[in-house]
Amino acid sequence: MVYYEQYFDIGEAIAREKQIKAGSRQKKIDLINSFNREWRDLFDQL
Repeated sequence: MVYYEQYFDIGEAIAREKQIKAGSRQKKIDLINSFNREWRDLFDQL
């Protein structure tokens, strides 16, 4: 896992997931790069 967002409200989380999925591949790459430029595995940080 190289990117994640935390939400307390499931409705907000689902809406955000749909928003991200609707974006272009480049927008997704840019989002990951803004959060985790090295693309490190973030699973252990959860």
